[in-house]
Amino acid sequence: MESVSEGEPAVRRRPKDRKAQIARASADAFGSQGYHAVSMEDIAARVGITPAALYRHSPSKYDLFRDAVLGLGQLLVDATAFADDRDDDDPAATLRMLTAALADATIANRTAGGLYRWEARYLRSEDRVLLAEQLRVVNHRLQRPLLQLRPKLTSSQRWTLSSAALSVIGSITDHSNQLAAGEIRLVLISMAADVLAAELPASRRRTAPRPEPINVGPEAGMYEHVLYESVRLFYENGYRNTSMEDIASAVGIQASGLYRSFPGKADILALAYRRAADRHSSDTADALSRNSDPEEALDDVVDEYLGRVMEWPDLPYVYYTERHNVPEADLRVLETIESSTMDAWARLVTAARPEMKIGAARYAVGAAFALTVDFRRLFARDSGPESVATIRRLMEVTLLGRPVKRRR
Repeated sequence: MESVSEGEPAVRRRPKDRKAQIARASADAFGSQGYHAVSMEDIAARVGITPAALYRHSPSKYDLFRDAVLGLGQLLVDATAFADDRDDDDPAATLRMLTAALADATIANRTAGGLYRWEARYLRSEDRVLLAEQLRVVNHRLQRPLLQLRPKLTSSQRWTLSSAALSVIGSITDHSNQLAAGEIRLVLISMAADVLAAELPASRRRTAPRPEPINVGPEAGMYEHVLYESVRLFYENGYRNTSMEDIASAVGIQASGLYRSFPGKADILALAYRRAADRHSSDTADALSRNSDPEEALDDVVDEYLGRVMEWPDLPYVYYTERHNVPEADLRVLETIESSTMDAWARLVTAARPEMKIGAARYAVGAAFALTVDFRRLFARDSGPESVATIRRLMEVTLLGRPVKRRR
């Protein structure tokens, strides 16, 4: 055996798993910081190599980003591939195995798992097509046994339920509530099963009108107009691709006038977040003050929350996608408000559903919120009253395992 002479430097060999290390570091970086905030230097530092060495593995940040997003999509495809080879004489077992496999894959990649949900808009068109195909494959695998179990479901209903199940499972990437991995797995599988078994509201010719989206103009005053136009631009273009000049132009003022009132766009983003968090907290407190029965209170808080989402549908998406751009001091306050409000919802869930522990209830609440954030993806072709009734039913089933018992 050759030995290294004393004083002779040891030869450093590239680890065999360097490619996997880079892929993991890229996914974690993009997942936690967002595409635009991450640099090649950031990823290289996470791996423990120089930027020059990283460039030898990948020619650009975009290539790493694309590989990270499509790699996560492929994980879901691979995790569910077994279903293609099963003789479906037991579709219920196949469906359970599929949701368990998806839950396991998501738990194992929780830090980066939200990447395909929140940052995929930055993919180039050809890569978005590839991601859409990956998700189509996973949805079809869920829908095959679902169709055997529920043959009367329409194609649209099957897509709604399979997409909602994926939303519920993926919701753990939206928050950092702590729970043992085994307990997370059980609650995700249970919620996905409840959603897939949900009886969707029957279509009616006459449905209750949904709240109309707000349209804030200059007559509301500059403050409200700036918040509204900023969120719209952040939703359409992304925070990083929106400048103070863009916001000023949308509001109809000079950029210098905007800077006199707001130091920067991060401050505007923080104000929009604080507005949303405070309203959610206040609506929850109001509903609790009106109702002593926990299920009636939960009925009210869901109504209030959905009403806010429908009034300003851009805001929930921006709220989840751009939070890493909120200044740290503002983010700490927001997290306090969010945690308090989620706990209030979770206590209502455990009061109405005593068999559920508070930790699991927090995950159910996070899953219910995720359904509303994914509303436009779930109902891209129809955002009318029937779709609102459907999302409401899915929220109820996620929270309680069944629809809310309506008051007479």
